Amino acid sequence: MRAPISTTSEERLVTAPDIPHVEPQLGTVAVLYTKPETVLSDYADLMDLAGYQDSLTPDIETLLKVNISWQHYYPACSTAPWQIEGVANKLRADGFDDLTAAHNGTVVVDPIEGRIKNKHAAVEDRLDIPHVILDAPDMQWVRYRPQAEMLVLNDIYKDGIYIPEMLLGTNIVQLPTVKTHVFTQMTGAMKNAFGGLLHRYRHWTHAQIHETLVDLLQIQREIHSGLFAVMDGTFAGDGPGPRAMRIHNKNIILASADQVAIDAVAAKLMGFDPMSIPKIRIAHEMGLGIGNPTQIDLKGDDIANVKWDFSPNENTFASRGQKLIYWGPLKPLEGMLLRSPITPWAFVASNLYHNEFWLRFIGRKRVSDALKTPWGELFKQY
Repeated sequence: MRAPISTTSEERLVTAPDIPHVEPQLGTVAVLYTKPETVLSDYADLMDLAGYQDSLTPDIETLLKVNISWQHYYPACSTAPWQIEGVANKLRADGFDDLTAAHNGTVVVDPIEGRIKNKHAAVEDRLDIPHVILDAPDMQWVRYRPQAEMLVLNDIYKDGIYIPEMLLGTNIVQLPTVKTHVFTQMTGAMKNAFGGLLHRYRHWTHAQIHETLVDLLQIQREIHSGLFAVMDGTFAGDGPGPRAMRIHNKNIILASADQVAIDAVAAKLMGFDPMSIPKIRIAHEMGLGIGNPTQIDLKGDDIANVKWDFSPNENTFASRGQKLIYWGPLKPLEGMLLRSPITPWAFVASNLYHNEFWLRFIGRKRVSDALKTPWGELFKQY
């Protein structure tokens, strides 16, 4: 386990660590239907189906990259507690003993509050899994020089790309959920790296978010010894995600070493054409994964005829305003509005909309209804 990191920045330029790199098994995705009574053992079976031990390096630290998209509990929005427990139990049973839960906040999400309200703390503390907040004030960030040619990050961050030093040389297991997103149509394994790998100025990349996610996948393949993803779709989110979604019980879990393929399968389940989603198409064309569903080897349960007909292009009041800035008539004002001393206005507006209006008048009723389902009852047991 690592010693606490006590400084906040380091001008030292670092490159890819000299470590064994496990070549990811591209194009294989495992999918299982599950239920609350068996979900923990189902996660173990799922990971075996996906061949996870061939994708991670034993005897080094393995980070469980937890997703917190809202500090409030909202089903499908953030990593499920049984997702952490099932994955951690399986890893430890197979000898991956050095586990750390890695969380991150955003300019509008408090990770400390979110870790508690989403029951992540309850699981991690009970299983004695240490945790870190990747963008905490005491986290050491270092300037990183990628080996791969970046599509956009070098242009966006002209002073250098900074990443948390503790990520270097680790295994990482991404823990996303199945949900839609107002900027990327759907989110998943590729976007789960967005939080934590980039600092809190990551909103600078929103105008080129798809290319950013491809760049981050390239960086992950350089800095991590092994890379894997386990996605929870027990609850799934439809509509203007990641927060203002309609909640569905879909009873499904997915796993893969191929971050592109698992996102493609999740997109297809939602009823989307994966290759029409830029992050998936670009990564596929660059050979970083398999995005074409016809080329993906599915293991586990049959999902050939599944199509949920989720809505891909809905917006909230807040996201409409953001899109006007990123891609609309307010584009010339992007620097002033989002990269200047007046930028906090946008964070305040988002919090007021989501936390004070939407959650109070719309979201809480949806959460209440979800908590009456079998998955909601399981959540309450944590």
